[in-house]
Amino acid sequence: MALRLLCGAGALAAQALRACGPNGVAVVCSMASGGGVPTDDEQMTGLEMEVMMVAGKGLDLYSILPLKAVSGTKEDPNLVSFITNKSIVGCICEEDNSAVIWFWLHKGETQQQCPSCGTHYKLLPHQVAH
Repeated sequence: MALRLLCGAGALAAQALRACGPNGVAVVCSMASGGGVPTDDEQMTGLEMEVMMVAGKGLDLYSILPLKAVSGTKEDPNLVSFITNKSIVGCICEEDNSAVIWFWLHKGETQQQCPSCGTHYKLLPHQVAH
C-alpha cells in the first residue's frame, strides 16, 4: 500500500517538473479563454463539435432533431428524408394509441399515406452537410 502511494507521489512530482518552463517557472496551460473553467464550446471535440458547428448554421447533419409536425394532408405532407431508395416510417395514428403502424415509403412515388389513418408522407433526399 505504501509503495503505491510513493509511486503515485513520484509520478505527480515528475509531472510537475515536466510542467516547468526552461527557467524553472511553472507553465500554466489553460483551455479556457479567460483563464477559468472552459466553456462547453471550448471543450467540444470530434463528432460533437462537428454536429454543433453544423447546427449553428441551421442544418441537421445526422437527422437527430425531431421532425416538424405538419397536418399530413395531400397538400401538406409529412416530409421524410432518405439516403437509399426506400425508408421505413412509423405512424402513431391517434395521440393515445400505443401501437405504431410501420410501412415503407419508396423512391419515385410522389406521395404515400398511412394504411390505417390516411396521413400523407413524402420522401425527400437527405442533404448531407459535408
